[in-house]
This record gives sequence, structure tokens and C-alpha cells, in this order.
Amino acid sequence: MDLHENAVTGDRDLIDALSGVNPAFGDFCVRVAAEAWGKPLIDQKTKALLAVALDVDNQSFHGAGVPFEAHVTMALKQGTTFAELEELLLWTCVYCGFNKAAGAFGRLNELKEKYKDTFPSA
Repeated sequence: MDLHENAVTGDRDLIDALSGVNPAFGDFCVRVAAEAWGKPLIDQKTKALLAVALDVDNQSFHGAGVPFEAHVTMALKQGTTFAELEELLLWTCVYCGFNKAAGAFGRLNELKEKYKDTFPSA
């Protein structure tokens, strides 16, 4: 990964999805997120896991433009396994609430089924 590529700038599907919400919004998100994701001290996998945890706290699981699926797939692309995501969701029970984590588990189960062939070793 070169200095300018990170989990945001290196993911064409993510960039296209953000632009699909609205081209100006997509451009803005990519520019701002690319700067934050480009900082070197926290690795890309950890940042992706943090994004998933923030989605749990914000209850962002379904709907057009909602980032949970994008953040889960971003984490998977960075080498995260579904087992690690499940452990993260258990951890969020303590800090975000059991009801919030329950919704995240439900959505993660849907994504495990959807992506079982895309990320078979996850």
C-alpha cells in the first residue's frame, strides 16, 4: 500500500457507493475520510473495527446510505474475520448497550450469509 492508498482510497466499490448517494457527497466523504484513514499510527484494520463499533452506537444498520455494511466489508478487506466482528459486537454490549448490539448481530448475520462466498475464510 503506498502512502496515499488506504482502506478508503483503495476501495473502488466504496468510492462508487458514496458517489451513488450523491456525487458531491461522495467526493467530500472520500477526501475527508481519506485524510483521517491516511494517518499512520492506527492500522487500517483497527480503524475499520472502530467504524463498526461506532455504527453500533449510532444504530446505523439498514437503509440507503447507512454505513454498517460498508464498514463490515471494509474490515473484512483489511483481514478481519467474522469471528473478530462477533467478538467486537459482544464488546459493544458493554459500552453501547445490549439492545444496540442485538441489532448489529442481526445485521451481521445477514452479511455473513451475503458474503460467505466473497470472504470464505473470514
